[in-house]
Amino acid sequence: MKDLTTTPYRAPHPGNFVHQDAPVSTADQIGPRTPGTVYDNADGLFQVLAVVTDVAEARRILRRNAARFAVLIEDLHDSSQHYTGATWTGSDRVLKAVA
Repeated sequence: MKDLTTTPYRAPHPGNFVHQDAPVSTADQIGPRTPGTVYDNADGLFQVLAVVTDVAEARRILRRNAARFAVLIEDLHDSSQHYTGATWTGSDRVLKAVA
C-alpha cells in the first residue's frame, strides 16, 4: 500500500518567480499620465484631470493601504470621472500628449 501521509518535494518551476532587478518607481507606474493627457486602453478612452502623488492622500482617495498614487480621469465616452490607481502598462496608449 502507498504511503499518502507525505508529499514528495517538487522544486518550484523557475517561471513562477518574478525577477526584479530594480524597484519600479512611482513615476514609472504613473507613466506619461499628466493633466490634459488623453489615452486609451481596453477599458476605454480617458483624459487625465489630476495626478495625486501624496501617498497618504492617494490611500485615502482609493481606500487602499498599498496605494502610492491616484489619477483622476474622465471617461470621454460617458463624461464620468473617477480615480484610478492602475499602473501604466504596455496596453495603454497615449493619443494626445501635453507638454
